Amino acid sequence: MRIVLFAAAAITLLGFAPATTQAAGDAVVLEQQEWSFDGPFGRFDRQQLQRGFQVYREICSSCHGLDYIAFRNLEAIGYSEDQTKVLASEYTIEECCDDQGDIFDRPAIPADYIPNPYPNEQFARASNNGALPPDLSLMTKARHGGPDYMYGLIIGYEDPPAEMEAEMMDGMYYNTVFEGNQIAMAQQLFDELIEYSDGTLATSEQMALDVSAFLHWAAEPKLEIRKQTGVRVLLFTFIFTVLAYFLKRRIWADVEH
Repeated sequence: MRIVLFAAAAITLLGFAPATTQAAGDAVVLEQQEWSFDGPFGRFDRQQLQRGFQVYREICSSCHGLDYIAFRNLEAIGYSEDQTKVLASEYTIEECCDDQGDIFDRPAIPADYIPNPYPNEQFARASNNGALPPDLSLMTKARHGGPDYMYGLIIGYEDPPAEMEAEMMDGMYYNTVFEGNQIAMAQQLFDELIEYSDGTLATSEQMALDVSAFLHWAAEPKLEIRKQTGVRVLLFTFIFTVLAYFLKRRIWADVEH
């Protein structure tokens, strides 16, 4: 029966999460949002993921790459094959080489990975006052709090308190979530900065939620499959344990004690 208790405990832990989570190396407590993918049966909201990709594409992609996401992967968030082809064709890929041995540009195809906005790290740093914009493919896995951290970071811009004003370095911005409270990236999201294709009102909070959900999908594209597999394993373990228990009683029923 220990296995049954273990399975029940695992289901309980999967289904419930703490209301807050603490940012690594800091005393900041992140408010947990209600994500559609929370819990053992949670699933990504495809409409939200598409809105999040729109935010990334129109705002974030000018500085941040998605090195581990190919255009064809976007079919998993609800785009059709034809739509991914159209999306890919709007990007150019530097290819080597033609018949003369020269580098040339070609339209991207669904098999291509989403191009990085910078050709190399040195160019990226030179374009951002020495700061290197991180790739966002695995960002929610790289930060304690995952999508909650991303959301808190994006909306965490404020004027520095009086005691911090003298400590703020040139070119840095005050952020309540970022470790040390000084970040090189300026605030990026403002109300109605973009127009959502599905008609959703693009407030800064809504855009932050959507792009955080999209980036969590980018980091965990197999999340739903893993959850489904986990639930099946727990269910199988429970059924097997019950059958084993009754089999044991049947085998030992006639044994005198």
